[in-house]
Amino acid sequence: MALAVMVEDRSGVGVAPINFCDSSIDNGKSSWTLAADGGDGIISHKWKLANSASGVGVVDECKLKFLELKAKRCYRYIVFKIDEARQVVVVEKLGTQEETHVDFTNSLPSNECRYAVFDYDFTTDENCQRSRIFFISWSPETARVRSKMVYASSKDRFRRELDGVQVELQATDASEMSLDIFKNRAH
Repeated sequence: MALAVMVEDRSGVGVAPINFCDSSIDNGKSSWTLAADGGDGIISHKWKLANSASGVGVVDECKLKFLELKAKRCYRYIVFKIDEARQVVVVEKLGTQEETHVDFTNSLPSNECRYAVFDYDFTTDENCQRSRIFFISWSPETARVRSKMVYASSKDRFRRELDGVQVELQATDASEMSLDIFKNRAH
Protein backbone atom coordinates (compact mmCIF):
# COMPACT_ATOMS: atom_id res chain seq x y z
CA MET A 1 0.00 0.00 0.00
CA ALA A 2 1.38 3.44 -0.89
CA LEU A 3 0.33 6.69 0.72
CA ALA A 4 1.27 9.97 -0.93
CA VAL A 5 1.92 12.96 1.32
CA MET A 6 3.17 16.41 0.32
CA VAL A 7 5.91 17.89 2.50
CA GLU A 8 8.11 20.97 2.25
CA ASP A 9 11.74 20.49 1.35
CA ARG A 10 14.51 21.63 3.70
CA SER A 11 14.56 25.15 2.34
CA GLY A 12 10.82 25.49 2.84
CA VAL A 13 10.45 26.66 -0.75
CA GLY A 14 8.91 23.71 -2.57
CA VAL A 15 6.97 20.59 -1.89
CA ALA A 16 7.75 16.99 -2.80
CA PRO A 17 5.47 13.98 -2.94
CA ILE A 18 6.38 11.33 -0.41
CA ASN A 19 5.24 7.77 -0.88
CA PHE A 20 5.14 5.27 1.97
CA CYS A 21 5.60 1.84 0.48
CA ASP A 22 6.75 -1.65 1.36
CA SER A 23 4.86 -1.74 4.64
CA SER A 24 5.29 -5.22 6.05
CA ILE A 25 4.82 -7.12 9.26
CA ASP A 26 7.17 -10.00 9.92
CA ASN A 27 6.99 -11.92 13.19
CA GLY A 28 5.48 -8.99 15.06
CA LYS A 29 8.06 -6.49 13.77
CA SER A 30 6.95 -3.77 11.40
CA SER A 31 9.02 -1.83 8.91
CA TRP A 32 8.27 0.97 6.49
CA THR A 33 10.16 2.39 3.55
CA LEU A 34 9.82 6.08 2.79
CA ALA A 35 10.50 7.17 -0.78
CA ALA A 36 10.53 10.78 -1.95
CA ASP A 37 10.82 12.07 -5.50
CA GLY A 38 11.67 15.73 -5.45
CA GLY A 39 12.67 15.92 -9.10
CA ASP A 40 16.31 15.03 -8.38
CA GLY A 41 15.63 11.32 -8.13
CA ILE A 42 14.14 9.02 -5.55
CA ILE A 43 15.49 9.15 -2.03
CA SER A 44 14.44 6.32 0.26
CA HIS A 45 14.95 5.35 3.88
CA LYS A 46 13.76 2.27 5.77
CA TRP A 47 12.64 2.25 9.42
CA LYS A 48 11.99 -0.72 11.67
CA LEU A 49 9.85 -0.60 14.77
CA ALA A 50 11.30 -1.89 18.01
CA ASN A 51 9.89 -4.74 20.08
CA SER A 52 8.19 -2.59 22.70
CA ALA A 53 7.00 0.91 23.40
CA SER A 54 10.38 1.76 24.90
CA GLY A 55 12.39 0.18 22.09
CA VAL A 56 13.71 -2.59 24.33
CA GLY A 57 14.02 -6.06 22.77
CA VAL A 58 14.19 -9.50 24.36
CA VAL A 59 17.13 -11.90 24.05
CA ASP A 60 16.13 -15.49 23.15
CA GLU A 61 17.94 -16.79 26.25
CA CYS A 62 15.23 -15.16 28.40
CA LYS A 63 12.50 -17.20 26.74
CA LEU A 64 14.56 -20.41 26.78
CA LYS A 65 15.40 -20.16 30.50
CA PHE A 66 11.76 -19.40 31.29
CA LEU A 67 10.67 -22.51 29.36
CA GLU A 68 13.19 -24.56 31.37
CA LEU A 69 11.74 -23.15 34.61
CA LYS A 70 8.18 -23.89 33.47
CA ALA A 71 8.62 -27.31 31.87
CA LYS A 72 11.67 -28.87 33.49
CA ARG A 73 11.51 -27.00 36.82
CA CYS A 74 15.28 -26.42 36.62
CA TYR A 75 15.19 -23.12 38.51
CA ARG A 76 13.32 -21.63 41.47
CA TYR A 77 13.54 -18.13 40.00
CA ILE A 78 15.02 -16.04 37.22
CA VAL A 79 16.00 -12.38 37.51
CA PHE A 80 16.05 -10.33 34.31
CA LYS A 81 17.53 -6.90 33.69
CA ILE A 82 17.57 -4.45 30.82
CA ASP A 83 21.04 -4.12 29.31
CA GLU A 84 21.02 -0.37 28.69
CA ALA A 85 23.92 -0.48 26.23
CA ARG A 86 22.24 -3.05 23.95
CA GLN A 87 18.63 -2.08 24.83
CA VAL A 88 17.56 -5.69 25.42
CA VAL A 89 16.26 -7.73 28.34
CA VAL A 90 18.83 -10.32 29.47
CA VAL A 91 19.04 -13.01 32.15
CA GLU A 92 20.90 -11.69 35.20
CA LYS A 93 20.57 -14.56 37.70
CA LEU A 94 19.23 -18.10 37.81
CA GLY A 95 18.14 -19.41 41.21
CA THR A 96 18.57 -23.14 41.77
CA GLN A 97 15.64 -25.29 42.98
CA GLU A 98 17.22 -25.41 46.44
CA GLU A 99 17.05 -21.62 46.86
CA THR A 100 14.22 -20.08 48.88
CA HIS A 101 11.95 -17.06 48.73
CA VAL A 102 14.43 -15.25 50.99
CA ASP A 103 17.26 -15.94 48.52
CA PHE A 104 15.04 -14.60 45.77
CA THR A 105 14.22 -11.32 47.54
CA ASN A 106 17.90 -10.88 48.45
CA SER A 107 18.88 -11.29 44.78
CA LEU A 108 16.95 -8.15 43.77
CA PRO A 109 18.97 -4.92 44.03
CA SER A 110 17.70 -2.31 46.47
CA ASN A 111 18.13 0.63 44.07
CA GLU A 112 17.65 -0.79 40.55
CA CYS A 113 14.61 -2.07 38.66
CA ARG A 114 14.33 -5.69 37.53
CA TYR A 115 11.87 -8.24 36.19
CA ALA A 116 11.70 -11.68 37.74
CA VAL A 117 9.78 -14.93 37.64
CA PHE A 118 9.40 -17.12 40.70
CA ASP A 119 8.14 -20.72 40.78
CA TYR A 120 6.11 -20.82 44.00
CA ASP A 121 5.25 -24.27 45.40
CA PHE A 122 2.46 -24.62 47.94
CA THR A 123 0.04 -27.13 49.45
CA THR A 124 -3.71 -26.57 49.11
CA ASP A 125 -6.26 -27.02 51.92
CA GLU A 126 -7.00 -30.45 50.38
CA ASN A 127 -3.32 -31.37 50.88
CA CYS A 128 -2.44 -31.26 47.15
CA GLN A 129 0.92 -30.04 45.92
CA ARG A 130 0.56 -27.06 43.53
CA SER A 131 2.79 -24.57 41.82
CA ARG A 132 2.22 -21.05 40.47
CA ILE A 133 4.60 -19.04 38.33
CA PHE A 134 4.74 -15.41 39.41
CA PHE A 135 5.94 -12.51 37.26
CA ILE A 136 7.37 -9.71 39.40
CA SER A 137 8.02 -6.19 38.22
CA TRP A 138 10.52 -4.85 40.75
CA SER A 139 10.73 -1.04 40.83
CA PRO A 140 12.11 0.24 44.15
CA GLU A 141 11.47 3.83 45.20
CA THR A 142 15.22 4.53 45.19
CA ALA A 143 15.68 3.55 41.51
CA ARG A 144 16.43 6.23 38.91
CA VAL A 145 13.30 7.76 37.38
CA ARG A 146 14.48 7.02 33.82
CA SER A 147 15.04 3.38 34.74
CA LYS A 148 11.53 3.13 36.22
CA MET A 149 10.04 4.60 33.06
CA VAL A 150 11.94 2.22 30.74
CA TYR A 151 11.00 -0.83 32.82
CA ALA A 152 7.35 0.26 33.04
CA SER A 153 7.04 0.87 29.30
CA SER A 154 8.74 -2.44 28.43
CA LYS A 155 6.91 -4.62 30.96
CA ASP A 156 3.83 -5.65 28.96
CA ARG A 157 5.80 -6.64 25.87
CA PHE A 158 8.29 -8.65 27.92
CA ARG A 159 5.56 -10.26 30.01
CA ARG A 160 3.81 -11.47 26.84
CA GLU A 161 7.02 -13.27 25.82
CA LEU A 162 6.74 -15.43 28.96
CA ASP A 163 3.79 -17.64 28.10
CA GLY A 164 2.68 -19.52 31.21
CA VAL A 165 2.92 -16.86 33.91
CA GLN A 166 -0.08 -17.29 36.20
CA VAL A 167 0.20 -14.40 38.68
CA GLU A 168 1.62 -10.92 38.25
CA LEU A 169 2.99 -8.72 41.04
CA GLN A 170 4.33 -5.20 41.03
CA ALA A 171 6.58 -4.40 43.96
CA THR A 172 8.44 -1.32 45.16
CA ASP A 173 9.83 -2.89 48.35
CA ALA A 174 10.28 -6.38 49.80
CA SER A 175 7.07 -6.19 51.87
CA GLU A 176 5.01 -6.05 48.66
CA MET A 177 6.29 -9.48 47.64
CA SER A 178 6.51 -11.19 50.99
CA LEU A 179 5.79 -14.90 51.36
CA ASP A 180 2.33 -14.02 52.73
CA ILE A 181 1.54 -12.06 49.54
CA PHE A 182 2.62 -15.07 47.47
CA LYS A 183 0.42 -17.38 49.57
CA ASN A 184 -2.64 -15.12 49.24
CA ARG A 185 -2.22 -14.57 45.49
CA ALA A 186 -1.52 -18.25 44.69
CA HIS A 187 -4.98 -19.47 45.76
